[in-house]
Amino acid sequence: MSLTKSTMWRAAALVIALPLLLGACASDDPTDPGSDSSAPGAESDAPSPDLAEDREWTGTMVIGGESVEISLDGEKAPQAVASFVTLAQDGFFDGVACHRLTTQGIYVLQCGDPSGDGTGGPGYSFGPVENDPADGVYPAGTIAMARMGNDGDSNGSQFFLVYKESTIPADSAGGYTVFGAVTGGLDVVQSIAAGGVDGGGADGAPATPAVIESIAVQ
Repeated sequence: MSLTKSTMWRAAALVIALPLLLGACASDDPTDPGSDSSAPGAESDAPSPDLAEDREWTGTMVIGGESVEISLDGEKAPQAVASFVTLAQDGFFDGVACHRLTTQGIYVLQCGDPSGDGTGGPGYSFGPVENDPADGVYPAGTIAMARMGNDGDSNGSQFFLVYKESTIPADSAGGYTVFGAVTGGLDVVQSIAAGGVDGGGADGAPATPAVIESIAVQ
């Protein structure tokens, strides 16, 4: 039986989603920040990295009625920033819940999946990894892309906010694209993390609702 590219992406997503469940249940690998199977087929092309304009962008992400100030590095991660800015300006993230919280091994809140289960995305993928830390250390406030394990070309719309310094091992594709930072309101994310994982455990949906109401960038 021949598989279309779309079918193969969905199959790959399932393989990763079963052990990790990408925000639905606890991961059996607390050092994995989660995958982004957000490209179930290349229905469209990723925005051009030229749209990042080789500059810093600033913005506000509203989560649960609270403001989180962010900056985006269009010089060091132009492809990721071009994609994020385009999606934000299109309202893609509006109303999308952050679906995964990890509280052991690594400390991240994962967001950006419209399906809410770790398998959704914008209909395109991009790579390779940009601007990953050589030492694998992601300071508190880091904003980085989630992707599928060992696949640097599987970045899409899912991203994670690091609320406490985390060391995340690289895989065969490298680390994770760092494209921005929280410059104000990190306590909003930390408060969500303090509420723990829904149902207990160390990896799953946050018990405190974390819906992105809007992201404005300029």
